[in-house]
Amino acid sequence: MVISGIVRYYLDIRFTDKTPVMVNTLSSVSSLPGENTPNAKPEVRFLLLPLPDFAMLPFGGFIDKLRFSADEEDYSQQRYCSWDILGDKPGHVCSNSGVAVEIQVTPRDIRLTDYDYLVVFGSRTARQSQMLAAKYGELLRQAAGQGVTLVSVDNASFLLASAGLLKGYKVALHWRHIKEFKEAFPSIDVRAEQIYCFDRKRISCAGGGAAIDLAIELLARHCGRTRAIKGLADMLVDEARGEIHQVKSMHVETDVSRHVGRAINLMRGLMEVKTTTEELAGLVGISRRQLDRQFKTRFGMTTREYWHEMKMQYARWRLVNSNHSLISLAAEVGIQDTSYFCRVFKKRFGCSPETFRQLTPSDESRE
Repeated sequence: MVISGIVRYYLDIRFTDKTPVMVNTLSSVSSLPGENTPNAKPEVRFLLLPLPDFAMLPFGGFIDKLRFSADEEDYSQQRYCSWDILGDKPGHVCSNSGVAVEIQVTPRDIRLTDYDYLVVFGSRTARQSQMLAAKYGELLRQAAGQGVTLVSVDNASFLLASAGLLKGYKVALHWRHIKEFKEAFPSIDVRAEQIYCFDRKRISCAGGGAAIDLAIELLARHCGRTRAIKGLADMLVDEARGEIHQVKSMHVETDVSRHVGRAINLMRGLMEVKTTTEELAGLVGISRRQLDRQFKTRFGMTTREYWHEMKMQYARWRLVNSNHSLISLAAEVGIQDTSYFCRVFKKRFGCSPETFRQLTPSDESRE
């Protein structure tokens, strides 16, 4: 009986004509010796809402951490914690990698008060998440009104903020989205140094692997630290990271000198600040001439030329992935004159920012 249950767990994966579909089979595993009855109430209950085009890494990491902590061994029973995958309608929701996940429940099937947390996993772009406020805003407001803690992962904070649910709260964001979020919601306190942030009934997470750390902290608060870290070795995770954590890879550039790597990291953080290359070199600790020589050797361009190219590439990405004005986008790369911004953009990419935005497929057409 036990063997057949485990076999069903591993084999109950079906395929559509194009995309493999992950199917929830946890409830099909037979009861095991020593386990509590399947109907025993879990210590913490999660409602998971992956938005269209969600990222698989934070979603998979979060749910797998729940799975490892859910029972005594590794039988995938939802004993100490439980979860359901929510969607606006029955069917499947597709990730940004093309893998589809089965929707288990819709708002009509559930009582929000049966859950402790509603965890929202962001879309491929912040603009996509923000645009979904019309579809999911009322559901989120109902959940908050009934005492459910709202959790935003990756750019899902854009959705909560658009729905008016982050006023007076602090948020942790993925570094790529910080400038965009501050531009859209200047009154909301962004904690750039944190990979996740607990603020009363609102919790936010930068996404990626930090979703595992968030899951550990949530489980620790309900099931104890020992159960929360259960399975980390199986996941090949060394340790749980605290909410304030500097991602080492953010400060390491491969195949470049120490000074060039430091300069590139500073460029990212100072993109909207009017800083000269002399000042940048001073922050690195060498002369501008020395820094230019190292950039020339590695990239075939001066420090200033490299920084300008970084800004133009960022502006191009923002044109595609936001609906912010040209004034706002120019300011994000340290240019206060919009006409000048349009001229340098056209010189680099062969068309004006407006034309580029019109020629690039929007998020709506990709859905």
